[in-house]
Amino acid sequence: MKKLTLLLMMASLSSCTNLILDEDEPNTQSNNFEIFWNDFDKHYSLFTIRNINWGELYETYRPQINDNISDEELWNILSNLIEHLDDSHTVLYDGNGNRYRSGYTLNQQSTTEISEELIVSKYLDSVTEVPSEDHLSFGKVKDKDIGYIYLGTMDGQNPAAIDNVINELKDYKAIILDLRQNTGGDDRYSSRIAKAFSDGEHFIYTVQTRNGLDHDDFDEKKEYRTYSNEENPYLKPVVVLTDRKTISAGEIFLLHMKSFEQVVQIGDTTAGDFSTVSNMRFLPNAWHYQYSIQKFLLPNGESLDGIGHAPDIYVKNSQADISASNDKVLEKAIQYLFDEYQIR
Repeated sequence: MKKLTLLLMMASLSSCTNLILDEDEPNTQSNNFEIFWNDFDKHYSLFTIRNINWGELYETYRPQINDNISDEELWNILSNLIEHLDDSHTVLYDGNGNRYRSGYTLNQQSTTEISEELIVSKYLDSVTEVPSEDHLSFGKVKDKDIGYIYLGTMDGQNPAAIDNVINELKDYKAIILDLRQNTGGDDRYSSRIAKAFSDGEHFIYTVQTRNGLDHDDFDEKKEYRTYSNEENPYLKPVVVLTDRKTISAGEIFLLHMKSFEQVVQIGDTTAGDFSTVSNMRFLPNAWHYQYSIQKFLLPNGESLDGIGHAPDIYVKNSQADISASNDKVLEKAIQYLFDEYQIR
């Protein structure tokens, strides 16, 4: 195989380089597979964490490749290969609008297990959207002394807007913070939102970026802590609702929130996909892809990648529940606040 030309391109959240190919790099099905497999082998960060024998998978899938197979067959082989990673930060694109996201079945299924219309019409007195932020809104639970916040992404213009939200809800005896279907975004955004609920500084996780040819080659650990907050944090009971599509920076947000004494998690286990994603990578056939390049570890050295945040109280909706206009997850949160704190 010809040596690849590598172009170092700095990115704000990634130390992984873009893969730029020589113009005469052979566009054969065999070469596309080899480039793909070898690039993962050299840079993907979670083989050990997710207990993946990448060499064994090569022996399984390489014999299925020859230069006479169709593009559809190659697509299916590469998709099947990365599905073993069960990592929704690993995505294959064909350049025509099609993509395959590894380990995404349960994440996608969860979209039928929540209804914004149902929440607003049945469970809330009112809803106010925060104009500057994507999918940030707040209100009050009907007939209850409970505030409600919906946070659907960790990507907006001004995370400090949460302070104004908390100011509006500060007199309620508890807050339900709905993190279901949170698609992630910026970890810094997550930490700033969490600051509004902070009961102090806590060491919560470390990050390392893969930096060598061995699957266990990483740079030094960088430690992350919660913000201290001396400016009117909300320290009353907080229930955080989660589902299988609470993902990435949404899960980083939970690392912050679950370190605070007043917070409990109710719902389904989260996605279990924490890592920062590489810059875009390219194949000679114009397909492109991305993958995880870091590992996030708890202070005790354990990883939640491939596992996710298990809720303190497990409950999930079925599609039938939603069709019957019942959000059992939200109802469980309301009942919990009554049972534990007599909040009506």
